[in-house]
Amino acid sequence: MRQFLLFGSIILVGIIFISRLFYLQIVSSSGNNLLEDNAIRTVYDYPKRGFVYDRNGELLVSNQPSYDVMVIPREVEPLDTLEFCNLLKINKTQFIKTFNRAKRYSPRLSSVFVSHLSKEDYASLQEKMRKFKGFYIQKRSLRHYQKSVGANVLGYIAEVNQREIKNDGYYLSGDIIGKQGIEKSYEKELRGLKGVKRYQRDRFNRNIGSYKNGTFDTLPVAGKDITITIDAELQEYGEFLMKNKVGGIVAIEPKTGEILSLVSAPSYNPNLLVGRKRSRNYTKLHNDSIHLPLIDKGLLRMHEPGSPFKTLIALTALQEGVIDERTSVRCSGAYHYGGSRPMGCHCGSGTRVLNNGISKSCNSYFANAYRKTIDKYNNATEGMNHWSNHIKSFGLGNYLGYDLSIGKKGNIPDGPYYDNWYPDFRWGATTIISNSIGQGEVLVTPIQLANMMAAIANRGHYFTPHIIKHIENDTIPSKYTTKHQTTIEKKHFEPVIEGLHDVYGPNGTAWFLNSPGIEICGKTGTAENFTKIDGERKQLTDHSIFVAFAPKENPKIALAILVENGYYGARFAGRIATLMIEKYINRTITRKDLENWVLTYTLEHEYEKPFLGEPFEINAKSRMMTVDQYEALKTQRIE
Repeated sequence: MRQFLLFGSIILVGIIFISRLFYLQIVSSSGNNLLEDNAIRTVYDYPKRGFVYDRNGELLVSNQPSYDVMVIPREVEPLDTLEFCNLLKINKTQFIKTFNRAKRYSPRLSSVFVSHLSKEDYASLQEKMRKFKGFYIQKRSLRHYQKSVGANVLGYIAEVNQREIKNDGYYLSGDIIGKQGIEKSYEKELRGLKGVKRYQRDRFNRNIGSYKNGTFDTLPVAGKDITITIDAELQEYGEFLMKNKVGGIVAIEPKTGEILSLVSAPSYNPNLLVGRKRSRNYTKLHNDSIHLPLIDKGLLRMHEPGSPFKTLIALTALQEGVIDERTSVRCSGAYHYGGSRPMGCHCGSGTRVLNNGISKSCNSYFANAYRKTIDKYNNATEGMNHWSNHIKSFGLGNYLGYDLSIGKKGNIPDGPYYDNWYPDFRWGATTIISNSIGQGEVLVTPIQLANMMAAIANRGHYFTPHIIKHIENDTIPSKYTTKHQTTIEKKHFEPVIEGLHDVYGPNGTAWFLNSPGIEICGKTGTAENFTKIDGERKQLTDHSIFVAFAPKENPKIALAILVENGYYGARFAGRIATLMIEKYINRTITRKDLENWVLTYTLEHEYEKPFLGEPFEINAKSRMMTVDQYEALKTQRIE
């Protein structure tokens, strides 16, 4: 028995030794454990980030060389701190703070000490790096934005935070990542893969050659170039027109869902968020509480749709069979429905049918159509559910699923929504009649309105709006080529489109916005605008809204324009819509009169009103100012 016990003990000890050797030579020598080995230095080779091109092949984003000073805290030896700080253009307090942060991250692993050195700083520092043990220079690349437009579309890159490192094991402290726009949405395609080189070190911490002859080394894989759907020339023109204004422009190609332009005004030069001044510039943009340049107005601005929503009221009523093209309503300048006061109308009074109801934007006509739609069913809850489903089939009331990382759902109410809103009240169509003219509880974003117009232009279907057109050696997701059908039959779209076309006719609300040779279908809109001043709800000047598509047959562009505090729909947004359509279809501008008007007038005085502490009038035409008048007013205030 003792003989077997002795033999078993020898076998057990042998297994333990073999297991330990396997762990030391195989397990501990691979993967992340190499990072913790003091005898091995790991150096990353960062790949070229992918280029970004516009739909016509124009280069929008490239790379430029950048240099980071890296630190391995454990290897730092006593140094001339003053000299080192002068070379890096930092102070001693910054030095101590950054060093302690790097030490907390890991005393053994390298992290960024100072990022984005210029070529000049790199040249002067490189000669003296041998004096500063534990520090070395890592070459990377920074983004170079070829044009000063499209900042909200392109986004920016910045250093990863701890949450991003935790969520994705690819990143280490000091790595960069896309933070907004295309840079964020297509980060994995653009970033490529880091290469890794490992060096064996002796007891004096000197490199003595490649670790295991490079067995664990990898080469960097360059990021993929991508082509986006944006038309750079149209984008630049849109930002030009929105100068001295706040708002958004979204233009979509109806037959594909490709986003042609996504303007957020005011914008900024994307190169401001590149390099060592990025943090300072970001703070300045973030603190602009009047213009909010970092907020994408085309994706995040949620507002009442106003009169453009009447197109869906008409389509829903047609589908439900409660009206037809000949259904008439007599408008007396107001719609009387038994409320405390009638709903006002500015169509000029008279008999209205579907066509001139749209072209003259008659509130009475659409209040009647909406009321009939809800009242068709046994109760308001059921009627509202049917109505809501039709509206939502156009992509409203939910995230559209586009490939940009931000957005808002908006709001399309249904029956349960009002059951909760009025738990002790028997509500009906007249209770919520303001929905019929795009007010009340209906909320949308500009991109949702543009997509709505694309669906109408297509006579009943749309494609998910997207900004990616091509990925190098790859295909775009199939969801962007999948057709979404609305609940409205195709036959109902033609009479509505005729009404939208007549908006530009002699008696339409946009009669003065025609473009020679282009048949435009559009709809003016005005949305009420409120804010809180000293805790009190105040009404500001209305938002100007316009939606359109062109040409009428085989449409090439559908768009939505929001100009905040822009008075009424045709005034600012309508003019801009015509100009954007001309620019895209003709590549030139014939309506120079519209362009000159848009560029002459500013709305800066409107945006200042809530911050001045002065009384002001609402929608006062007399307060319209030219750029020169506004500059003179600013000078008076300063003096």
